[in-house]
Amino acid sequence: MLFDTHVHLLSSRFDADRESIIRGLAQNGVGLILEAGCEEGPDGSIPIVEKYEMVYASAGIHPHEAKDFTGEDIKRLRQMLSHPKVKAVGEIGLDFHYDFSPRDVQKQIFEMQLELAAELKKPVIIHSREAAKDTLEMLQNYKNRLKTGVMHCYSGSIESAREYLNIGFYISFAGPLTFENARHIREVAAFVPLDRALVETDCPYLTPIPFRGKRNEPKYVRYIAEELARIKGLPYETVEKTTYDNGKTLFDIT
Repeated sequence: MLFDTHVHLLSSRFDADRESIIRGLAQNGVGLILEAGCEEGPDGSIPIVEKYEMVYASAGIHPHEAKDFTGEDIKRLRQMLSHPKVKAVGEIGLDFHYDFSPRDVQKQIFEMQLELAAELKKPVIIHSREAAKDTLEMLQNYKNRLKTGVMHCYSGSIESAREYLNIGFYISFAGPLTFENARHIREVAAFVPLDRALVETDCPYLTPIPFRGKRNEPKYVRYIAEELARIKGLPYETVEKTTYDNGKTLFDIT
């Protein structure tokens, strides 16, 4: 079985068939998924994790939404993170590509959530787009305080990956690993030790080859694991088991 460590099944794009997708996970080789806590309904991800044994979640304020942060949000995050199946603070971080929120506000809300993760001893799920220098600097400031974390849908350099590994983070690979123009990501995947690698779909986004152009789904995580196995010259079963175990370790799932 595989662990899709980053999904957005609460997206409205799954409203018509969310339940059938989740019920079909096992037959598609997916044993666990983690709902990444960004497109939450009014009750957050709690109903979905309580309904399905194989579903876990995180809770966090995405950098796109940082501008809308209020004091009530931190109370809501604390409440959600007290649930035994809400395993991480995320996805959080910096996005200087779209700049949907001012950069200083993004940094402020990012740091506030890093403080929360350190206090609660929860791992973090990091979103970083065109903000590599600032993201790394902020995480290095918390090197000795954070439990651990993952660089979600990694697209950075080998040099940055080395620094993230040095502070105890995992590196997660998504659909772009399969893209034809993804040479540098494949180089990173070859560099990252398998015991620090994760696979994810980030569905409904970033659909891997050969399904580009369609809505992404957890069952397509297999294609990312297959590409990772090819890059590393390892049996698929080795990558499947190791990344599954890595996800359970990171998110403290027994």
